[in-house]
Amino acid sequence: MRRRIIGQPKILKRLTIHILQSKDLEYHWHPGTPLKDLRRTPPFIVTKASGSYIEGIDGHRVIDGISSWWCKTLGHNHPRLKSALIEQINKFEHVINATSTNQILVDLSALLVSLVPGMGKVFYASDGSSAVEISLKMSLHSRLNQGNQTKIKFLSLANGYHGETCGALSITHTGKFKKAYHPMLFDCLAIEGIPYTNTPNNDLWHSCQDHWLKIQDFLQKHHHEITAIIVEPIVQGAGNMKIYSQDFLRRLRTWTTEHDIHLIADEIMTGIGRTGKMFACEHANITPDFMCLSKGLTSGWLPFSCVLTTNDIYNCFYDKIGQDEVFYHSHTHSGNVLGACLALETLKIMTEDFDWSELNEKATYLLNSMHDIADESKVLSNVRGIGMIAAADINQEAFSLERMNEMIHIAFQNGALLRPLGKTVYWLPPLNIENKTIDELKEITKKSIVYAFKKET
Repeated sequence: MRRRIIGQPKILKRLTIHILQSKDLEYHWHPGTPLKDLRRTPPFIVTKASGSYIEGIDGHRVIDGISSWWCKTLGHNHPRLKSALIEQINKFEHVINATSTNQILVDLSALLVSLVPGMGKVFYASDGSSAVEISLKMSLHSRLNQGNQTKIKFLSLANGYHGETCGALSITHTGKFKKAYHPMLFDCLAIEGIPYTNTPNNDLWHSCQDHWLKIQDFLQKHHHEITAIIVEPIVQGAGNMKIYSQDFLRRLRTWTTEHDIHLIADEIMTGIGRTGKMFACEHANITPDFMCLSKGLTSGWLPFSCVLTTNDIYNCFYDKIGQDEVFYHSHTHSGNVLGACLALETLKIMTEDFDWSELNEKATYLLNSMHDIADESKVLSNVRGIGMIAAADINQEAFSLERMNEMIHIAFQNGALLRPLGKTVYWLPPLNIENKTIDELKEITKKSIVYAFKKET
């Protein structure tokens, strides 16, 4: 008779995990991570995910506190999105978008345009950086089609981030992303002196007159050569989750209109409800000339992006047939119907069945929870938040990179996926996270911060 060895399933599972992690590190180059860190802390092997939780092969569950790089708007494995995708897969998966269309794309385009008054057309691509590249090229190309050879440069905000392809990286001003690649990038001036605020409930949010006067002086020196200014509306994500005055965005839109300069709104992170409104531009009640969307557009199910623009921009290309005049930006998967069906279903959920008042109550709960950690730990300061974003900074005297890495590791062991930005600890969970899960996230974050930053050296 064969004996069962006590603990054998656990041993086999550990062996399986070790083999998978070893093979992964042998062949797989992980993005955005110091490679030696993965030797010390091997990658988490995911087997399933649902709602606000990710589960590993060993049964360990973690709260997705960052929406898997800010894209899981409606959480993981949403049943309506799964059904929409399966239904479309059973029909067809992709057809060239250059000379074809379908009911999904027609409905999605019409819905997107209806959500942003003043927009008239939608151009589809694959990912956020590509959408940014398209908006830059459309702006510049439209000038050339109009015979304007002067307005050929771009402006962006200091501390801004717009992606990692060459054009998007050129207009990015967070140094760690671009320093090594300067030889292959074009120059882009930065608007300094941004009026940052921690909350929409203060005077600076409503009026940034003093800041604006200095910024306006800078803008006036360059307006004759600028084709477009690109911004992350209201929140600079990779730039440490900094929030700025809606009055600044409103004034900038007015100024760009007066000086025939395009405004590009990079809503890749801020769009689709993240800041408490469908689009962050709504905080300033403005419509840009271009709006870039991705990430939450499909609730992170598939790579998919788009650029919304005006009929005026479209008409700069409408009757052009010359090789140098046609907009030859041709992504293979432009208008991919699988991404489109997910985007359409996401927007239907957000516009027809989403409780926005509940979202704003939850946003207050999320921010108050970060304040609680700051009050109780005495390690965090500069607490800030808007919509379903809450952030704070580790105090300078307590901070070290080694301790931050330890905090991340302890948080993960205790059930929360966090990915701080420099000294900034932040939460950016799915919009439909439950309050009890926020409570759990709060306790794990607090214990991890206290353990890492308040222990004796």
